Amino acid sequence: MSSARPSHQRAEPRDFRLLWWANAADGVGSQASGTVLPLLLLGLGNSPQTVGLIAGVSTALGLLLGPLVALPADRGARKRVMLGSAAVSALAMGCVALTLATGRPPLGLVLAAVLVERLATACFEAAARGTVALVCPGPEQPRAIARLTAADQGALIAGPALGGLLYQAARALPFLADALSYVVSALCVAAMRADLTAPAPQQRGEGLLREGAAGLRLVRSSPLLRLVLAWATTVNAVVVALYYTAVFTLQREGHSGAVLGAILALSGAAGLAGALAAPRVTRHFGAPRVVTGVTWLLVPPAAALAVVTDAWAYGLLFGLVCLLMPLASVVLQAGAVQATAPALQARTGAVLATATTGSAAVAPVLAGALADWVSTAAPALVSGVLLALLAAHTSRRPVRGVLSAGAAG
Repeated sequence: MSSARPSHQRAEPRDFRLLWWANAADGVGSQASGTVLPLLLLGLGNSPQTVGLIAGVSTALGLLLGPLVALPADRGARKRVMLGSAAVSALAMGCVALTLATGRPPLGLVLAAVLVERLATACFEAAARGTVALVCPGPEQPRAIARLTAADQGALIAGPALGGLLYQAARALPFLADALSYVVSALCVAAMRADLTAPAPQQRGEGLLREGAAGLRLVRSSPLLRLVLAWATTVNAVVVALYYTAVFTLQREGHSGAVLGAILALSGAAGLAGALAAPRVTRHFGAPRVVTGVTWLLVPPAAALAVVTDAWAYGLLFGLVCLLMPLASVVLQAGAVQATAPALQARTGAVLATATTGSAAVAPVLAGALADWVSTAAPALVSGVLLALLAAHTSRRPVRGVLSAGAAG
């Protein structure tokens, strides 16, 4: 006796490909323009402090806006928000490209367009959370998340290289490429046939504030989601801190920016390989062993970065960290998707994203303070200690039980 499957499961192969292309295009375009944006702002007469302030303000506003957009996305406006956000971003970057092509643009216009694009991107990302759960059957979600993670890692490699080449040809081209990438994303989302409206039970008498906090309540009540929050927050902060440790140490040793670029390319390639290998590794070893083992394996290279000064040794150790991290990250992301009802995906994802992005934003400040007040080796040593504590936590029997139950679910 056969039963009809939900429409989002029937549409999965085509719709997931469209989602993948939307994600990949957005990632490459954003990396291409984001890489050269500081150069453009400095070239227009801004100080490094002003450039850093603009980056910090746009990040902070994105963190605040994401949870606000998550509620209408979960209520049924997911596709409309994604389409509208991509269109606004395309117009903003197109405006920057046009003004750059026609001469020296007004500084206020460029800053306004960049800020609008960052806020629209935050809205797109907030609404897009949970789309995998609506276009992929449950058993296919880990592989789908691995492919999306691989696309993100690939964008980290291709985007900066593309942005640099285009900027060298004409400074408007990276922003034109970013605008076109948003057009591609919008067309892909518009072409998706699956119903992206998650079924939600009617909550009578529930206030807007309480409904908006439903994702936070779910994270607090779910042992698996609490583990995902702790792991992702810690590891993302550590990776950012280790990157800035590399910057501080290589600068102290007199290495050029080309060396740092090579290290970033190596780490991006390693992250791509790790994301592609994650489903097979998880099938072979199981979720508890992968998460626990990877967390322990991250400790030695992170701590070793405190004692090496050779650029290639830095590249190999940091690349090893970036290779290992996606193996566990994909497992935990898939578990978070499967542990969350479709009608709560955006709100729950906003809670996790706010915590991880916030920790990554604070990490450079702490790394710089440790490097100034103690030594340039201190951030790597502290990172090693934090990873060791996290690994000990994931080794506890209750935590391994949570991972086993999440994998089974």
